[in-house]
Amino acid sequence: MKSNEFIARLRDGQYTRRDALKTLGAMGFAVSAMPLGIRSAVAADNATYFTWGGYDDDGMFAPYIAKHGGPPNYVTFGDAEEGFTKMKAGFVVDITHPCSNDIPRWKDSGMFQAMDKGRLDHYGDLFGALVNLQGASDGAGQWFMPFDWGATSITYRTDLVDLQGKEESWEMLFDSRFKGRIAVIDSAADTWYCMAILAGVDIGKPLTGADIDKTNALMKKLRPQVRMFTNDMTSLSQAMASGEIVMAITWNETPVGLAGEGHAVRFASPKEGALTWCCGLMMHKDAPNLDGAYDIVNAMTSRETGVYIIDWWGYGHSNSESFKMADPGVLAQLGLDKDPIAYLNSGHMGIPQTDETETRINRDFEAVKTCLLYTSPSPRDRG
Repeated sequence: MKSNEFIARLRDGQYTRRDALKTLGAMGFAVSAMPLGIRSAVAADNATYFTWGGYDDDGMFAPYIAKHGGPPNYVTFGDAEEGFTKMKAGFVVDITHPCSNDIPRWKDSGMFQAMDKGRLDHYGDLFGALVNLQGASDGAGQWFMPFDWGATSITYRTDLVDLQGKEESWEMLFDSRFKGRIAVIDSAADTWYCMAILAGVDIGKPLTGADIDKTNALMKKLRPQVRMFTNDMTSLSQAMASGEIVMAITWNETPVGLAGEGHAVRFASPKEGALTWCCGLMMHKDAPNLDGAYDIVNAMTSRETGVYIIDWWGYGHSNSESFKMADPGVLAQLGLDKDPIAYLNSGHMGIPQTDETETRINRDFEAVKTCLLYTSPSPRDRG
């Protein structure tokens, strides 16, 4: 089957996600053979990976499992701020998974160590531009190993959402026809910054108080529309599949999964631009299992894991060799047929902000969720 025929059938909902992956494999688009369901018992001295919910996925760790007989210990957080706070309170892990805009704050916290480049098996295969993101590397070594990259945008049910001839835009979220049927990511690093893009704020520069106020105003306007704040993409996908939710701020994985299950969905290209990001791995300075920590990093940055991330999650990966193993037509369908920096620059990628600014943004985001930033009447007052 030709790639364009496959893509058309996927778009038209003629494949389940699992069938789609089987077809990709038959087309020469390598698919990891590691079953998702493996959850082997782990030893107490096993390395610990502290990550976003959903990334506790054995398919990302085939080389680690082959070496250790099972996956690392998984511990998850709702968003990077929650993880950072937990570690500041004394929680010690081996490897954790922040995004590039977190690097200065996390590095300056004194909780992390630079990785020895000589122990990074796939260092030479990684995209140089990602390895050298701001603050990722210095004379001490590699503080941040890039892993996955992608976008935050609006996934919507094309059979339930009629744009009425309008362009895709972040303004879609404010359409009164869909009040109470909208979900957003429960993280200021995503939802708040998406509203900043709509507000015309340049997130590629240090944010001012006025920038924050403009964005907060849009967050308050958005709040009555929202039924669900969540980081559980499985539950969100189920809600979108049922039609309970028709539109949501999501990452790349949600539309890929829903389309593979035969649902009519689209990952929007807002006229204002999507939020783009690159996330990666950092090593705790007191990592209890240093050898295991390097094994986690080497497994996650391998070309095998890269192909799995592209296949199953629809994300870009840091290992350039993974893209040579992928079908060009599928990469084009996923929007990954370009240099990662070109992809990231096609949207809006935020720069690291000061600790004071990030603290205020996270505080204000939580206040909007609970309606504490509202003047009367609040959505709660309206019933």
